Amino acid sequence: MSEPVHARSALRLRLLLSALFPPLFLAGAAFFGAWAADTASGDSPGRGTLVVIAVVCGALALPAAADLLVVVRRLRNGHQPH
Repeated sequence: MSEPVHARSALRLRLLLSALFPPLFLAGAAFFGAWAADTASGDSPGRGTLVVIAVVCGALALPAAADLLVVVRRLRNGHQPH
């Protein structure tokens, strides 16, 4: 067999990315939400588009934060980083 029996991910890289993206997604949600609140009728992009983008950014923050918790738990349980 040339492949490992148990696949492992680069936990330190996942930790870095998981720590970086939730704040970025939340900042994006706040930015687009504030922009949507300040948009007048007839502006481009429209308020609806900006609200959708804000909601998507907020929704993406949830799995990114969950992944951060998983990575921290795995590192604390003694998984060896690559």
